[in-house]
This record gives sequence, structure tokens and C-alpha cells, in this order.
Amino acid sequence: QVQLVESGGGLVQPGGSLRLSCTASRSISSINRMSWYRQTPGKQRELVAAIAGGGSTNYADSVKGRFTISRDNAKNTVYLQMNSLTPEDTAVYYCNAFLIGVRGAFDYWGQGTQVTVSS
Repeated sequence: QVQLVESGGGLVQPGGSLRLSCTASRSISSINRMSWYRQTPGKQRELVAAIAGGGSTNYADSVKGRFTISRDNAKNTVYLQMNSLTPEDTAVYYCNAFLIGVRGAFDYWGQGTQVTVSS
């Protein structure tokens, strides 16, 4: 079991920045992949950024060059630095942990944090 708690969302003007944090209830060094997803009403949840245990990252095309995902294993925390925000980035952002164990593969989700980009 992994509990995830997101923080850092809020209201920001277009062109501004926010940093989201996701703190896990256990060590993330053994978690295969940590990711950020986002969802807007009426749409499917979409992958924003992911970071594997080895440190490799991947990003949605819409955020490449603007968002950066990173992890601090000592703090059991994953971050999403979001720069040059636009209204299209407005969504609820969810942290995800993907863990492969002896009992199979499991996805764990945080409760989500709202990001609103508006003037």
C-alpha cells in the first residue's frame, strides 16, 4: 500500500509558475514509476509527466519544455515544476505510483490538487 498526498495547487495567472509536490507514505526508491496526471471535467485523465526509478522521464507533448518532473528519494517526494502556464493547463492534477511487486502490479493515486490558470 502507498498513500500519496499532493500539494501546491492553486490559482495562478497565465505565464506564471507553480510547483506541485507528492509525498508518499513509504520509500519511493523502490517504486517503479511516479507520474503526474491531470483531468478536466468530461475528459479522460491524461498523463502529464512520469519519472522511472532509474530517473528517466517522459512528458506529454503539450507540456514539453515547460514542465519538469523530479524526485527526492530522501523525502519520499515527487515534484512537478510547471512554468509558462496557460489556461489550457487548468485541471485537477493527480499523483500516481506504479509498483510491481510479488503479488502483481498496482496503481496508487492521490486525492488530486486543483490548478487553475486564469487572469
